[in-house]
Amino acid sequence: MLRLCLPIFVLAVAAFAQRNELPGREALTYSVEWRLITAGRASIDWRQDRDGAEIDLRVESVGLVSKLFRVQDDYRTRLSPALCTESSQLTSHEGSRQRETRIAYDGAAHKAAYLERDIQRNTVLLQHEIEIPVCVHDVAGGLYVMRTLNLEPGQSTTVPVTDGKKFALAKVEAQQREDVKTPEGVFHTIRYEVYLFDNVIYRRPARLNVWLTDDRRKLPVEIRVRMQFTIGTITLLLEKHE
Repeated sequence: MLRLCLPIFVLAVAAFAQRNELPGREALTYSVEWRLITAGRASIDWRQDRDGAEIDLRVESVGLVSKLFRVQDDYRTRLSPALCTESSQLTSHEGSRQRETRIAYDGAAHKAAYLERDIQRNTVLLQHEIEIPVCVHDVAGGLYVMRTLNLEPGQSTTVPVTDGKKFALAKVEAQQREDVKTPEGVFHTIRYEVYLFDNVIYRRPARLNVWLTDDRRKLPVEIRVRMQFTIGTITLLLEKHE
């Protein structure tokens, strides 16, 4: 059924996509706020050429949070010219835990191979395959796919997303226009909700909102994850873009 429905889905996405061009190179820097304190920094480096694109994402804790529980996550993903994910690798240092996760995507075979290892013990923690469509996006690549869409408030679409362990057609909904104040200035934006939580891709109950500038750049100036009260809200706010 998945393979039979795929051509219809691709045509539906094509109706929205490829209206906005992505930059050849881009560097975005964010502050990470949690419970009204600056808990970390995040950076996204984007490079695109005729062979596809590459995204480097780094998240690291700072200040008091880093002293209590140090986090340094480095993520790299490779995309095809059509922004389909081809491979991804995550190296995570979180507290005393050090892990490496690699995912290889084979659209022709409709398979994604997931491998997670404990770096310190040199042991395999999880290894398996899932079925995927010919073109699928990881979460980082999906952010850039969002930036190619032209959704007006009240409109929505679905995007094929996977974390290597689960696949879903995730709903992306444009909600309303809002002004967002950042260290870079005030931006006119459209607020989107991306439905990845509540057993879509991730089990945890949460809400994910993304604010993209209301222009052809579709610059992601704010990303916010609202979790249950005991965890709180995590906000990425744009500090610098080049």
